[in-house]
Amino acid sequence: MPIALVDCNNFYVSCERMFNPKLEGKPVVVLSNNDGCAVSRSNEVKALGIKMGEPWFRMKDISKQHGIIALSSNYTLYGDLSARVMATLANFSPQQEIYSIDECFLDLGGFDPKTLAEYGQKIRKTVKRNVGIPVCVGIGDTKTLAKLANHCAKKGLSGSDGVCDFGQLNSQRRSELFSSIPVGEVWGVGRKITEGLAKLNIKTVEDLRRASPEYLRQQFSIVLVKTVNELNGIPCIELEEAGTPRQQIMVSRSFGSSVSALDGLSESVAHYTTRAAEKLRRDGSIAASICVFIRTNPFREKDEQYSRSIVVPLLQSTDDTTKLVKSALIGLKSIYKPALNYAKSGVLLMGLHEKGSAQRTLFDDPAEQPRSDKLMYVLDSINQKMGKDSLTIGASGTKQRWAMRRELKSQNYTSDINELLEAW
Repeated sequence: MPIALVDCNNFYVSCERMFNPKLEGKPVVVLSNNDGCAVSRSNEVKALGIKMGEPWFRMKDISKQHGIIALSSNYTLYGDLSARVMATLANFSPQQEIYSIDECFLDLGGFDPKTLAEYGQKIRKTVKRNVGIPVCVGIGDTKTLAKLANHCAKKGLSGSDGVCDFGQLNSQRRSELFSSIPVGEVWGVGRKITEGLAKLNIKTVEDLRRASPEYLRQQFSIVLVKTVNELNGIPCIELEEAGTPRQQIMVSRSFGSSVSALDGLSESVAHYTTRAAEKLRRDGSIAASICVFIRTNPFREKDEQYSRSIVVPLLQSTDDTTKLVKSALIGLKSIYKPALNYAKSGVLLMGLHEKGSAQRTLFDDPAEQPRSDKLMYVLDSINQKMGKDSLTIGASGTKQRWAMRRELKSQNYTSDINELLEAW
């Protein structure tokens, strides 16, 4: 069964270039939270040898030398454009698995194998025309092969522009291609496994494909055996249906500047709980408990170090922001230690299950749930129509001095009417 892996090229950078054509052909890097390190690089930046995750302060000299343009992450813009890309791709297959913000698998079973490369080009052109984001398409008989084919498409190893279909390669050509690719490029083969395989003289994809599964199972794990099987066209990793409910929801950020007071920490926890509750309602789920955690900065060695978390069970599973925030703040107060410089806080919603499946108790107020549902509906409707945080919980604060640094952020071109692109 052929599977396609569609991956957006340098996604965050491509999103920025959509609304700022002056960035085309320029070295551009998008930075992580608090403008810390590189999380997306244009091809021009990659050519300079700058690695993913490189701290921005280490890049400043080379940035001045080569005119690198740095931008803060604009997650609102990226999330909106990702949704548009995935909605477009859903039209190309009856089954889609959204794997990450910028890539998804498509089931191409039933399609004529001879036309899959052409179909991949159609996918590329449609996404570029409808959304404006460039993508590459990898096609293989398993998910691991599809991921590897996408790598080949991006690197131009397949001889086709942005599309690589392993089904079009004979066994000799495929073997030659796999012999030229380092084993570390295989999906799921990380640095430690790569080092372990090197000791066994397994250095390329072809080496791994021809390795003995039983021997690898003894040396590593069943997971690597599945990878070998997948490289040989034996499916071991199923395609998951899009929209599978999450088992947990986490929202956490490092602060733009350290926070010591309980009030500041409370605002951050309330804000993150609000975000998590929004995701919970979008999934149609409710949470049975909430975990709250705080920590100081481990890199400030002179500061007293402290890291604590606590799980607060809920009396009844809920998706109500007000109830979740109340429980989260109770948990925060129990683990807060004064006079410390906190660098990060976060919340984790746990015990998620489908709304409507919660068992009622003898003491429940039958009118409470309808009131809660109506309140959350109004809250979400206003924020969807008027913009995020137009209506929010007072405990989240208004100034949010703890918020992460985003001094180089672009506009929310697609989601804020006050930041629409202006044409002159």
